Amino acid sequence: MAGPMDEYSHLLANRLVGNDASAAALEITLIGPEISINVDAICAVAGAAFSLTAGDELIAMHRAFTLRAGVRLKFGTRGAGARATFAVRGGLDAERLFGSRATSLISRLGPFGGRPLKAGDLVPIGDAAPPDMTLLDGGLNETLALPMPAGGAHLRVLQGPQEHLFAPKAYETLYGSRYTITPSSNRMGYRLEGPVLAHAGSADILSDATPLGSIQVPASGQPILLMADRQTTGGYPKIATVISADVPVAGQLAPGDWIQFVPCTRAAAIDALKARFRRLGIAARLAS
Repeated sequence: MAGPMDEYSHLLANRLVGNDASAAALEITLIGPEISINVDAICAVAGAAFSLTAGDELIAMHRAFTLRAGVRLKFGTRGAGARATFAVRGGLDAERLFGSRATSLISRLGPFGGRPLKAGDLVPIGDAAPPDMTLLDGGLNETLALPMPAGGAHLRVLQGPQEHLFAPKAYETLYGSRYTITPSSNRMGYRLEGPVLAHAGSADILSDATPLGSIQVPASGQPILLMADRQTTGGYPKIATVISADVPVAGQLAPGDWIQFVPCTRAAAIDALKARFRRLGIAARLAS
């Protein structure tokens, strides 16, 4: 579990600086930090729209730039989207745990004891990227950026896997309603508020796996969209699952935003995933 809420922008930021897709980067949520580096480094920011300055210079999103040693990169006003990824060429060389540099806040696992970074933290930069990894063409980067949701998003879903545990009208309600992300939401999952989704019987099942994007429905009938820090298993039936191509869009939503779920076929979901990541030139790697 854990990892970026918006995997697409994480991968794009790494590609912009010539990193491997698996390089560690920094996820920034809602409010941006100030960052300085003690050596000149190639950096990029992708995802949520922030105003960026390095010293007195304005910095463009979705383009590689050189951050000079000692110059502060400042994240200012945030526009559309909730999360941005800051990547530096060579990647962040934080300590690995179980082969990963990701942080799981809910379980307190990962670099720095599994906590968020705080003022004064020093994170080492890894070795330069392999010579076959080149920076993306600057002229293409704006078209590669994930379109940011403004106030809400339509998310495509596959039905089930426990569709038989819901009343016949539940899917009409799911597809015909808008749900609002409540303030009690976090990286583990979005608690949604809207019309009740009725069960056909009990709201409890034997615990089973919880894929990223699963929509659990507890006894209250109010759905929970499971995100990056979700538990590994859960005992509530899942009415639908957000398709992988749309999970990055979900990751850019914030409390107060709305979600409307749209039915999707398995074939269309696969095509959407291929189209989403093919643009970054890494589709074959994801499929391997």
